[in-house]
Amino acid sequence: MDDAIHKADVLIEALGWIRRFRDKIVVVKLGGSALEDPQTVRHLLTDVIFMETVGLRPVLIHGGGKAITAAMKTAGLEPRWVNGRRFTDEATLEIVTRVLAGEICAGLVRDINEQGGNAVGLSYLTKNCLFAEKLWLTDEKSGAKLDLGFVGQVTEVNELLLLQTLQSGAIPVIPSVALGRDGQKYNVNADTAAAAIARDLDAEKLIFLSDIPGILQNKHEPSSLLKHLNERRVRELIADGTIDSGMVPKVEAALDALRAGVKKVHIVDGRQPHSLLLEIYSDHGVGTEIVP
Repeated sequence: MDDAIHKADVLIEALGWIRRFRDKIVVVKLGGSALEDPQTVRHLLTDVIFMETVGLRPVLIHGGGKAITAAMKTAGLEPRWVNGRRFTDEATLEIVTRVLAGEICAGLVRDINEQGGNAVGLSYLTKNCLFAEKLWLTDEKSGAKLDLGFVGQVTEVNELLLLQTLQSGAIPVIPSVALGRDGQKYNVNADTAAAAIARDLDAEKLIFLSDIPGILQNKHEPSSLLKHLNERRVRELIADGTIDSGMVPKVEAALDALRAGVKKVHIVDGRQPHSLLLEIYSDHGVGTEIVP
């Protein structure tokens, strides 16, 4: 009986949040090590199905960097990096698009549907919703332009297609591949693509599922998790080096989304069972939330 009462208490705690977020759009970006373990992915997708069932409207976007690197190794291709970004030549682009749209996206859609949900993959293989133009980086020292090959930056989101998909009761699943206006495929950063989608859909929340607990005061000490930050404090943490390396683009994407009107951004460890539900539907979340 005590266990049953505890379960009822949990449901009552969630009730207020379920009411508050009914019909709100939440963009969830899936990436990192959370994509590597099938059981972890299944738990995350169960959470996404739960969210949709109780009235939220989730949009799922994913990357797949480690799977791409593994596929390149199998093909005998050596990854090349330019300022932390994967250089994408034609051979690499073929692998990137196949792995992201043809394998990972299709697999996520299949898993959601097998669990009783309703998911639709949106990509150049079905109905495309991300458009991009070629991305050039600038060398900080020389000021010269750096060519990344077929790497793009998202310039437009097919907002109508996404809203129609959501209104039909389906969960959109989007790989981080975009099309140029001439039909050229581009490898795009999943974090910045997720931020663009959240911005254009006026999302209530943007959630980055990663392989770290959130933003840490000391990155070697998980107990130093910073649970609540605003933009000013985030800027201070970037300036003093607390937020560094691969976390910086993710956090910059979060700040861009907040400035564009997204209400709140969360960084959550996707490897922790049901971390997505705990972050949204409990009084005390398990990751870092960033607010304007």
